[in-house]
Amino acid sequence: MPVTTEPGAADTAAPVNGSHPERGFHFGVGWLAALLIVGLLLGAGGTLLAGRLVGHPGDTSPEAGFLRDMSTHHAQAVEMGMIAHQKSADVNIVTLAGDISLTQHGQIGYMQAWLRDWSLSPTGSDPPMSWMPDARGSVVNGLMPGMATPQQVDQLRNATGKQLDTQFLTLMRAHHLGGIHMAQGILEQSDNKDVRWLAETMVSGQQSELNLIDDLLKKAQASS
Repeated sequence: MPVTTEPGAADTAAPVNGSHPERGFHFGVGWLAALLIVGLLLGAGGTLLAGRLVGHPGDTSPEAGFLRDMSTHHAQAVEMGMIAHQKSADVNIVTLAGDISLTQHGQIGYMQAWLRDWSLSPTGSDPPMSWMPDARGSVVNGLMPGMATPQQVDQLRNATGKQLDTQFLTLMRAHHLGGIHMAQGILEQSDNKDVRWLAETMVSGQQSELNLIDDLLKKAQASS
């Protein structure tokens, strides 16, 4: 039986067992190219849509609350650190105070930049620590965990010598403990990679500084 390759030959092929064979559908190169392009466009569109759906943390999110509160918390550490850096005669305390001020000032920059990127205000209307469950009881007279009172900061500013060193180390020790507590709080709630990175950096850095603070405080108290 002759075999033909001319177009339309399949339409006139002899029936098999009384029925016509099904015609196969084959994709040509043009069809494959078109499907690949459509697939790429759909994939890109899906990625963009996923980005819109994920978005940024909102105004009342734990991340926004943490960044706002920790910026305020850090600002006091920077202030106390600068006082000790300028007035202490102990080179180790001068170095520690300078490191704390520079580090926490830089972290404030990160936190404020993220809030701007998220189109959020640097300050919110919620009370301090509202983002952290069961933490409102830790706010005393409007001060977050570990923060010094305005009177204590004034006393530090007016102190000199060993009194200055002891007051600074004592206040900063409490301040770090409060800051670590807050950073651990956001780690329990957030899956934002930037916020988690910063909170983890705060925990590890301030825990390391606590060891140095304890050593310096023992020396300062022993010599006073």
